[in-house]
Amino acid sequence: MEKVDILLATYNGEQYLREQLDSIMCQTYSNFRLLISDDCSSDSTKEILEEYVEKDKRIIVFSQEKNLGVVKNFEFLLKRVENKYFMFSDQDDIWNENKIEKSIKVIEETKSDLVYSDLEVVDSSLNVTYSSYWKLKGFYKKIVKYNNFESLYLNNFITGCTMLSKKEFIDEVLPLPNTSKFILHDYWIPLILSQKHKITYIEEPLIKYRQHKNNKVGSKKKTDELKSIDEIRKLFIQVKKEHFALFIENEEKFIDEKIKILNRQAMEYYEMLEKKKNFNFRKWKLFFKLYKYESFIYVMQNFMILNMPFITKILYKFKK
Repeated sequence: MEKVDILLATYNGEQYLREQLDSIMCQTYSNFRLLISDDCSSDSTKEILEEYVEKDKRIIVFSQEKNLGVVKNFEFLLKRVENKYFMFSDQDDIWNENKIEKSIKVIEETKSDLVYSDLEVVDSSLNVTYSSYWKLKGFYKKIVKYNNFESLYLNNFITGCTMLSKKEFIDEVLPLPNTSKFILHDYWIPLILSQKHKITYIEEPLIKYRQHKNNKVGSKKKTDELKSIDEIRKLFIQVKKEHFALFIENEEKFIDEKIKILNRQAMEYYEMLEKKKNFNFRKWKLFFKLYKYESFIYVMQNFMILNMPFITKILYKFKK
């Protein structure tokens, strides 16, 4: 039975932390260490962690002296992995009791290098709101049909708290980039590893993915809060500019020279779109190359908003 290092980054998580810790400590697969790094919490998180350390010696807690932020806090933990496998955990979810056992079974039976699962979306009181996070977000067809580097390239569909991977690959993903609030560790790690390693999905939820007002990343779309096409378009361009700027800054992590070229072409494309306020008739071929693995509806929505915002605004007003 291989030992697993579970990496939990905490920050002001007192409200739901006990439930998450209990769900981890009661796993059917018990051969693990729970490595926790607290990122300068100002609530009772530290006291809760001290309480659990006293009860179970499998828990090891680190306290940061200055706030690292979520990405660098997980990087701190990654550097302390000692065992063959590692997993990530959020502070506010609930793990199904067989989450570790099932993940290890799949990674070993399929001879994979990283596995991840679906999630059951619940509210703050654990009432189920969606039985499949993948289907809620429109990821399901993309995952079961492709599940590769190319399909991850433009948009992430892997949630960090569902992943299990191997210590031997950690050096390939470090250091974790921290220059975009839209690309976190759970996107970067599978994207980089998928270039030459086998990634396998588990088509069942192994976690209750709790949604509440303080979620760092959740199931809601950022566009739900925006009221105009101009705001939505600005956000789309901002996200992708940060996306490809990060790729360019870390181009040594990309194996294929064609991808490095595509990163720069994509950056130039979104910079060009910023200046095209109403219509764009340039580089449509590049657009469809970038969006090749997205759903038809997603492609057409993005195409109209990015390249024909004037027409889209008219249709948007008519719809309202």
